[in-house]
Amino acid sequence: MKMDLVPHFVIVGGGIAGLAAAHRLQEISRERELPLRFTLLEAGGRVGGTLGTERRDGFLLELGPDSFISEKPWALALCRRIGLESELIGTRDEHRATFVVHKGKLELLPEGFMLLAPTKLGPLLRSRLFSWPGKLRMALDLALPRGPHQDDESLGSFVRRRFGREVLECVAQPLIGGIYTADPDQLSLAATMPRFLQMEREHRSVIAAMWKTSRSRPQEAKGASGARWSLFVSLRNGMQTFVDALTARLSIGHVRQHCAVSQLRRGNGQWQVTCTDGSILSADGVILATPTFQTSPIVRELDSQLAEHLAMIRYSSAATVNLAFRREQIPHPLNGFGFVVPHIEKRKIIACSFSSVKYARRAPEDHALLRAFVGGSLQEELFSLDDSEMEQAVRQELATFLGIQTAPLFVHIARYPRSMPQYRVGHLRLIDAIEKQVAKYPGLALAGSAYRGVGIADCVRSSEAAAESVLNQIIQTLPNC
Repeated sequence: MKMDLVPHFVIVGGGIAGLAAAHRLQEISRERELPLRFTLLEAGGRVGGTLGTERRDGFLLELGPDSFISEKPWALALCRRIGLESELIGTRDEHRATFVVHKGKLELLPEGFMLLAPTKLGPLLRSRLFSWPGKLRMALDLALPRGPHQDDESLGSFVRRRFGREVLECVAQPLIGGIYTADPDQLSLAATMPRFLQMEREHRSVIAAMWKTSRSRPQEAKGASGARWSLFVSLRNGMQTFVDALTARLSIGHVRQHCAVSQLRRGNGQWQVTCTDGSILSADGVILATPTFQTSPIVRELDSQLAEHLAMIRYSSAATVNLAFRREQIPHPLNGFGFVVPHIEKRKIIACSFSSVKYARRAPEDHALLRAFVGGSLQEELFSLDDSEMEQAVRQELATFLGIQTAPLFVHIARYPRSMPQYRVGHLRLIDAIEKQVAKYPGLALAGSAYRGVGIADCVRSSEAAAESVLNQIIQTLPNC
């Protein structure tokens, strides 16, 4: 394929979505022997968004996400393509258990309990997390008819009608809350956990469907080829490795930091990207990989309806609090990955991860690293605590649940305001409307966590699809293609 022109693409946003989009453009350029160039614009002073790793006194601190899900293949595949396969690590499965705060104490989540429902009967019957009426109400799912056919409902509504209030309040809310930092009564089931909706439609009983799925997994594993990973996969030297490897490979483009974008226009067959410093970049294609509250004002002059739709997506804020200890300071055996805290417990943290138990090489020998989470949509006021107040609140909770009475060796707090998009009921209809509007503008695409998945793997998929779509649209308009 020969071209007289070298197309230029502008990617707005330097988080994992923007980096993955830029990398995919570069991959396609090489695969198709297609010359192109790109400019990635990042408003802040570093790329990577919420991904960040720091080392301190032999500890490895994850400031944002500490892993990605292996069941969704896109992040894993990208790591392999950029030479990080030897750096991938799974969780230490000898400590796979999760605890749940129940009546002020840590109780084990029953083995085989998958987010909303059990896959094993024995552990459920022995569990102290649920009362006997609660267990019987959960079992009623086996006899209940299908719910009314509808495109969407809240996760809270679904769990209540299939399994009862106890399951929602004691387990589903804190587990799902740990993923989405969301209110389950606002959270869209279709956008976040569509497989449970599908289970009800196909099998009627969700528990029966999950039992069937769990029995089939050993056979599926026997037939699988290649390395198999635990559900959560990280990198030996932290998630910053992912950011650094992607950035280092961007050889046909330019990354500009401290360059926020204020406006996007279309004129004379080109996109005009205006930055707040007054500079204007011309582009053949544009990928907006920014949070929707930033994307909305950028596109307002281009399409006010699109801007209004984007502004409808709300975000919650959260903070991570890393605490380093000598192992002897912690009376609890730390025989799990961590614990989650139901909202009904009225505590000051969402969850706590035993980071040095979950992954190897996170703390020196005879030491431990814990990571607490504060804020979310149900506890927005706690995100506003100053650092000393937040540290004190976390330490009080760890004293209660883990028996820690002495001061940590150090504490590191990282704050992420408006970092988690909230997939409210009807979210997929809103995204359909947004995508319909964007389709009116060839050479424009949106990417990131606000649309069809909040995880790293989903961001990679979204960004790579955006890069391929924009490039294919532009190629069709260029001469001598």
